[in-house]
Amino acid sequence: MGVIDLNDVPLKTGSIYPEPYAGMMAGRSSLRLGQAGGLTQFGVNIVILEPGALSSLRHWHLKEDEFVMVLEGECTLVQDAGETLMQPGDCAAFPAGDPDGHQFINRSDSEARFLVVGSRAPHEIATYSDVDLKLEVKDGNATFTRKDGTPYTGETE
Repeated sequence: MGVIDLNDVPLKTGSIYPEPYAGMMAGRSSLRLGQAGGLTQFGVNIVILEPGALSSLRHWHLKEDEFVMVLEGECTLVQDAGETLMQPGDCAAFPAGDPDGHQFINRSDSEARFLVVGSRAPHEIATYSDVDLKLEVKDGNATFTRKDGTPYTGETE
């Protein structure tokens, strides 16, 4: 494929989260660069956060590594140990299987952008640290359950 023209990459907004969590992702969008380039072994995205927006619910991956580098603006990384302000050039890594959930929040008055590179395990489980929710992705299909494996019905704790 070669060069990817950012102007040709569709802007993805919204979330695959079920409600009420999907509504919490207002102001978050992404450019799926890896997908646009035909990559299948790892994902590459630019995540764009408007002021006040969250990147995701705080989560961790069972089988997928994840790497983040801030490109523009600033955002706050939230983990078990607390919060870290990240600015352009700052990087963070989240090894597969480490149950220290992470998320980014834009608490500034300007847009923030960061690059995310992650492996694409054929069977993945993501656990959400602060809510009773788990995601399983298998054969391209995403299923949300409670942490104990029972179906998620849309009702929060």
